[in-house]
Amino acid sequence: MGAAEDDTTVLVVDDETAVADAYTAQLQREYDVRTAYGGEEALDAVDSSVDVVLLDRRMPVISGDEVLDEIRERELDCRVIMVTAVDPDFDIVEMPFEDYLQKPVDRDDLHDAIQNQLAASEYDEQVDEFLELNTKIGLLEEEKPTQELEESEEVQQIKERAESLKDDLDETVMEFDEPAEAFQNLV
Repeated sequence: MGAAEDDTTVLVVDDETAVADAYTAQLQREYDVRTAYGGEEALDAVDSSVDVVLLDRRMPVISGDEVLDEIRERELDCRVIMVTAVDPDFDIVEMPFEDYLQKPVDRDDLHDAIQNQLAASEYDEQVDEFLELNTKIGLLEEEKPTQELEESEEVQQIKERAESLKDDLDETVMEFDEPAEAFQNLV
């Protein structure tokens, strides 16, 4: 993911047509927006091209909770933001969503939540690569003499890439509206 705004696909899911259409209208200038008017339509519309899902919880036939479970079961690489009038309760502890917004939600809140999820997604990918490279560097440093490591072009490239990723990660953290608050929840 980590897409630019105009490359980002957002799926808006709400059984209230007026609400879904309002969110779509508020976001369509910045994102490629798809709209689903219920759980069944959401399951038909969500695929690997969707970056962020704005998902209502309380819907007839197939609830937002069930849609969320199916998204995770399909192992789709998208971020899910619950956008709902349902007050959070202890049931949210086990739910695999990335953010939870309570209605009413304005355009700025939607946009900020989407941007935070895109930044988090980019951060996840960079962290994975950074950890992989540092593992390789650590293994080589344990097994090879320093002079061999310094003479190896591949090792130097890996070290440069790891340093570049570290700088990118620091920059990505600053993309969050409130970086300290965003990462307090991770600890």
